[in-house]
Amino acid sequence: MGVSWRKNLYIIWTAQLIAMIGMSMVIPFLPLYVKDLGITEISEVKRWSGLVVSGVFITAFIATPVWGWLGDRIGRKKMVLRAVFGLAVSQCLIGLSQDVVQLFIFRMVQGALSGFIASALALVSSNTPKERSGYAIGFLASSTAAGNLLGPFIGGLLADTFGYRNVFFITSVMCAISGILIFLFVKEFNKPIYKKSDIRENYKLIFNNNRLKYALLLLVISAASNSMIQPLFALFIERKLTQTEYLATITGSIFGVVGLFQVISSSIWGKLNDRLEIRKNLAWAMIGAGAGYALHIVSTGIWELVPIRALLGLCLGGVMPSLFSFINKCIPDNRKGGIMGIASSFTMLGNLIGPVTSGYISSVTSIDFIFILSGVILISGSVLAFSKLKETPKEHHKIRQKDKAMVKEEIAAGTLNN
Repeated sequence: MGVSWRKNLYIIWTAQLIAMIGMSMVIPFLPLYVKDLGITEISEVKRWSGLVVSGVFITAFIATPVWGWLGDRIGRKKMVLRAVFGLAVSQCLIGLSQDVVQLFIFRMVQGALSGFIASALALVSSNTPKERSGYAIGFLASSTAAGNLLGPFIGGLLADTFGYRNVFFITSVMCAISGILIFLFVKEFNKPIYKKSDIRENYKLIFNNNRLKYALLLLVISAASNSMIQPLFALFIERKLTQTEYLATITGSIFGVVGLFQVISSSIWGKLNDRLEIRKNLAWAMIGAGAGYALHIVSTGIWELVPIRALLGLCLGGVMPSLFSFINKCIPDNRKGGIMGIASSFTMLGNLIGPVTSGYISSVTSIDFIFILSGVILISGSVLAFSKLKETPKEHHKIRQKDKAMVKEEIAAGTLNN
């Protein structure tokens, strides 16, 4: 399986990149799409933007654990295909929205049908050797980061050229292409063995394990602090511009800087997680990301945001991959789909809490306050990560054994220097 797991990883990475480019094309200008659908009062734009961004996570929080559990029973590749084609359908519906209420409803449909990242994560983690799981999870995360890099710029350019609505139809086609790639070229090696169990057993496994409970809490904290900014970022950029003719393009470009540096850092953090204690990597990543968010408020112009968002991207590249790597090492192989689905649903919960709360908080305070709040939350979370995600002496010994095994495997595969 040595070469085959890599082939699967690279194909899923490519498919996820295409899908994430499509998905991230629409995020930066969702507040502008809300305005285009008839909401003009700025406080109402903020509130509806928060609801629209978070709408997908309301239903995803409920549906993702179910899809993950089902993947453990009938196959994880099938769940990946269901998710990506579900994205294609939902994006087409969003493009057909006639008012902001329909937009909100169709975003909820997207959450119920999709769960692509969680499904792909379960498939990759179950088909990758344990000693390379940190690298694989980090590498897969870099495709999401690359999508966040390319998508906003492309989406902004397309939105300024063709209008906001048409971008959703283009996204639908890109998701369908991703599904075709996975259907044709990905092979599932460790197919699940049917086992009579229910979703409640997966929750019991998590909540009877203190480290997993704290890992889920950190997923919520990290996702909430990151997503608080998303529905307000276009308004933050708009405030710094004297002319707004190319607002969507500029917003997409600045937004995508984070993605560029996440692409650079995700695989590096992943390799570190295979060699060092994950809690230490995670703590440093959260501290750096918290500082990156807080530094946004000291910028006086657009270009000053570039190095700040570079720092943010370098550190965010280590937050979610580290948490999922930690969870992956704590769960049995026959539960990976279900547990990863639950973990992803808690990420969705954070993504739901963030935009809703930031919409209301910013309407009574300011957008700058949201950047500070996100930074404080992440830095506080780093303390929790370092103190609660300790590895046992047995696991710490395995880190050294895995390091030796990885070097031997890389020498055999001729990839040591890659």
